[in-house]
Amino acid sequence: MSAGCFAILHRSSLPEALRVVRERPVDAVLVSVHECRDEQADVLDSLVKGFPEVPMVALVTRHDPALPALLLRLGATGIRQVVDVTNPAGWGQLRRVVAEPTSRSTARILAGLFDGMPELTSDTRLFLETLVRLAPSTPAVRSLAIQSHTRPSTLMSRFHRAGLPSPKMYLAAVRLLYAAHFFEWDGLSIADVAYRLEYSSPQSFGRHLRAMMGITPGEFRRRFPFALAMHRFVEVMVAPYQSVWRTFHPVETVSKSPGTAGNRRRTRKAEGSREGFEW
Repeated sequence: MSAGCFAILHRSSLPEALRVVRERPVDAVLVSVHECRDEQADVLDSLVKGFPEVPMVALVTRHDPALPALLLRLGATGIRQVVDVTNPAGWGQLRRVVAEPTSRSTARILAGLFDGMPELTSDTRLFLETLVRLAPSTPAVRSLAIQSHTRPSTLMSRFHRAGLPSPKMYLAAVRLLYAAHFFEWDGLSIADVAYRLEYSSPQSFGRHLRAMMGITPGEFRRRFPFALAMHRFVEVMVAPYQSVWRTFHPVETVSKSPGTAGNRRRTRKAEGSREGFEW
C-alpha cells in the first residue's frame, strides 16, 4: 500500500503507540478496531484528545458480533474516520486518507510566512518551503545548505550582503514556531517537544531558548501561543525586509569573486552578533 510513500512504524499496543506519538512527529495513527477494548479506553482517549492534529484512523479488519459495540465506543472517544479494509475498496480509501497533507504545523507556518511576504520568485519560495519543512529536524544551517545544493558559507554570505538576518536566525526562529505549535497540544510535555525538535535533552532545549530569548520553556509556552509567536516572527523577521525578499535569490548560482573570503569572515562576525530575538 505504501511502498515508496510512507515510513511505517508498527507498535503492538496502544500504550506503545502513545509513546511514539509523544516522542516523534507522525502523520497518522492507524489502529485496529478490535484492539480498542475497554481496558484501552483511557489510552485511546489520551491519543485522541492529547494530539488533536494527528489523524486517527480505525481499521475494520474483520466482521464479528462485537463490531457494532466497538464502533460506538470509538465514536465516543472522538475518532471519526473508520475504514473497512476487508474489501479492496477499503484499501483504496485508506490510501486516500493517509495521502492527504497532514503536517498541519508546517502548513500553518508556511501560510503565515507567505501571507506576510511580497511576491516571491519561484526559487526563493522553494528555498523558504525547504527551510520550513526541514526546520524541526535540522538545527544546523549546514544541513539546510546541503539540501538547497549551496555551500553554507555561500548561503550565509548572500544573506549578509542582502542585509537580511542570517539563515541561522531564520532557521532558529522557525524552530521556535514549531515549538509554539507543539506546545498547544496538551499531550506533549516540554521534554516531548525538545525531542521532537531533535535536541539532545530537555536541558539542551532550555539552554538554547534562554540564550535566544532569555526565558524558560515553561515561560515560552505560557507567553507565546502559536498565533502570537507567528505574529512576532512576521513582525521581526519578515516585515522589515519585504523589499529585499522581493528580489532576493538565496540559492542562485553565482561566480566566485576575490572578495568571497572576506565576505565569509564578515558573515560569521555578523551571525555571531545576531543571536537574540526581541520577542
